[in-house]
Amino acid sequence: MSKKCCDHCHLEYETSMLLQDTTFETPKFFCCKGCQGVYHLLKEEGLDTFYKKMGDITLDPPKTNLDDTSRFDLEGFVSKYVKKNKEGLSEIALIIEGIHCSACVWLNEKVLSKQEGIVEVNINYTNHKAKIVWDESIIKLSGIIETIRSIGYNAYPYDPKSGEERATAQRREYYSKLLVGIFATMNVMWIAIAQYAGYFTGMQSNIKSILNFAEFILATPTLFYTGSVYFKGAYYGIKHRYVTMDFLVATGATLTYVFSLYAMFTRSAEVYFDSVTMIITFVFAGKYLEVLTKKKAVDTLDAFGSSMPTEVTIIKGDEKILSSVESVEIGEMIEVKAGDKVAIDGVIVEGEGSFDLSRLNGESIPVLAQKGDKILSGSICLDSVIRYQATNTFSSSMLSKLVSLLEDAMNKKPKIEKLANQISGYFSRTILLLALSTLIYWFYQSGSFETGLIIAISVIVIACPCALSLATPVATIVGLGLAAKRGILFKEAGFLESMAKCNTLVLDKTGTITKGKPEVTAHEYGDSFDHSLLYALVNSSNHPISQGIVSFLKENETSLHVKSLEQIKTIEAKGVRALFEGHQLIGGNAKMMHEAGIDVKVPEHFTSLSHYFFAMDGKLVAIFGLKDSLKEGAKEHLADIRKLGIEIVMLSGDHQSVTQEIAKEAGIKIYEAALLPHEKAEYIEALREKGKKVVMAGDGINDTLALSQSEIAIAMGSGADVAVDVSDVVLTNDSIKSLYEAFVISRKSLRVVKENLMFSLLYNVITIPLAMSGHVIPLFAALSMSLSSLVVVGNSMRIKNVLKRS
Repeated sequence: MSKKCCDHCHLEYETSMLLQDTTFETPKFFCCKGCQGVYHLLKEEGLDTFYKKMGDITLDPPKTNLDDTSRFDLEGFVSKYVKKNKEGLSEIALIIEGIHCSACVWLNEKVLSKQEGIVEVNINYTNHKAKIVWDESIIKLSGIIETIRSIGYNAYPYDPKSGEERATAQRREYYSKLLVGIFATMNVMWIAIAQYAGYFTGMQSNIKSILNFAEFILATPTLFYTGSVYFKGAYYGIKHRYVTMDFLVATGATLTYVFSLYAMFTRSAEVYFDSVTMIITFVFAGKYLEVLTKKKAVDTLDAFGSSMPTEVTIIKGDEKILSSVESVEIGEMIEVKAGDKVAIDGVIVEGEGSFDLSRLNGESIPVLAQKGDKILSGSICLDSVIRYQATNTFSSSMLSKLVSLLEDAMNKKPKIEKLANQISGYFSRTILLLALSTLIYWFYQSGSFETGLIIAISVIVIACPCALSLATPVATIVGLGLAAKRGILFKEAGFLESMAKCNTLVLDKTGTITKGKPEVTAHEYGDSFDHSLLYALVNSSNHPISQGIVSFLKENETSLHVKSLEQIKTIEAKGVRALFEGHQLIGGNAKMMHEAGIDVKVPEHFTSLSHYFFAMDGKLVAIFGLKDSLKEGAKEHLADIRKLGIEIVMLSGDHQSVTQEIAKEAGIKIYEAALLPHEKAEYIEALREKGKKVVMAGDGINDTLALSQSEIAIAMGSGADVAVDVSDVVLTNDSIKSLYEAFVISRKSLRVVKENLMFSLLYNVITIPLAMSGHVIPLFAALSMSLSSLVVVGNSMRIKNVLKRS
């Protein structure tokens, strides 16, 4: 029976088993639908040269990997690595093996995004981590893995521990390559000194030949072992029609090596094996330091999830059960001991103790948590045994959310980075043209091919698109890492850039500037009424004023009973209404009362307080006056924000006198009171129409409209989930100080990015003409190229110190 190769994966099958596709001019044959789909996709995208570059190489087709990939669909695997987003779609973080350049990233993103059912694909070139969102009803995870394998790459779920092992292995490999380069360079320098001494004092030709051969012995492993990373990068770049920095280094070193071989055997010119060795070693040393620096920056982000506990102790009656964190359900009782890390959010039901929240908010001072207090995942119990009730699942707990936010932020590139990547792509091609022109010019000018070649090599080596490519991502990662350490979570790297350009800060009052825990300081009761009804009504609302009255009633009323209300309805920014055994209950502000036809008069000593009215069957029976206080250090930190040149505005739904009082205490001159949620949004929209770039910070459901209208939306981490969802930045420690730090970090990060871009461009503007004019030898070209990359990386690391000086 005849056999034929699949036109995509090149594996051989019996002809009868192949699918014949007659939509092409010449019929094509495929072993499965997966290969056929990928072939069509590459053809449609103009990437059919993929098969020319592929040659006789075979790929692992989806069809032959069913036993292997089917495990990705098993329930245990899915529960461990796959999570559901708020739209009900599946998400996973994968590491893609085989990525060598930005072209590989582009190819994988393009192929995956074209697959039916895949909604979003973002691949981070720094750590090869891919975030993939898909509809499980259309495509399975195994199908996604198969698609990646079908174009010659491999993928497996991201795991911080295994990721650390791979990173360690890479560092060891780089270290051994660097050692070979350093050993060869040190010895080749001694030989070079001997040759230069012999050049001036006279040296026999046979001695010179021996020294040349010794240099050849040292240069060969340096080029092909230490420099292998550049050949690999150059190969994959050319394969996908990209000219990269790796290609420039590999080309410059190889041309020098080949010319030196020719010179050594013909004895017609000087050899430059010393330059080959030093070019590779110096440039590789720079790359090794880049790897260490980028890994250190990424470690800051990975550390959030890498040390999370995988099991917790569940209490069921008198029994203690060790359970995986993924299997814990809302409402279950969990026990933590001194030294344990909290894995799931919850509320303490037994015991009290100190908790270290530094992983979440950057504050080193422990916080005392007692019965009824909320504790968050990522905090560490320091000194006692606590039992608490889970209020979230593991995937929806605070630390899991933060890890997801950080991963998303790393994967999404700022506009300025995309621009830099585009420039560096064109830049590499330009350098090759300049080098060729230089070779031709000097060959005709001096009549020496050797002179032209060496100068052209200097041009290739000295040019540094890698400094240009590193300018943004390293600074961005350092900025994100520093912000995360301070409890500031940017959902996208691009928001650093956007926030840095903002000039107006709009603040909600309650819970943002103030503590958000108003306390009853005055009250008046009318005719006698059942306080338990009022307690049931205010307890049905999460509004800070309602909760302030709840606390007051708990402390001052001893005869409260559980009452079950009916038809409870919350009127946003006004209050709550309900029914109890035919009686109509209304609680809320003056607007709520007026709309219900109830006249209210505020006593004079209530003027500067927030008001809450309670009425039964159309009759006012109670009025409360509450006062909220500023957050600690709010006035000072707002003053610091103003010093940055940022205009501050406060918007509040509270009445005029209370808003005015808080604004005066906080030193805010521009404020608006008694605003409904849509009016806050309209105010921000008006500011933007005037050309203002607005940052809005809030914490409640009533802030979501305003947050959605701002350039950058900032949510306090303890605020409503919906406010956190619509925000661009989350402050986990709810501090005004964090607002100030967010502005400082974003501005410093953008400034450093601009400095890096300016330096890399200025460096090339100065050094390339110098090299073209013949004033730089290849050795110094390599050294300056490495130094330029390290300057960019070193400058980016300065972001870490910005808050120490501010």
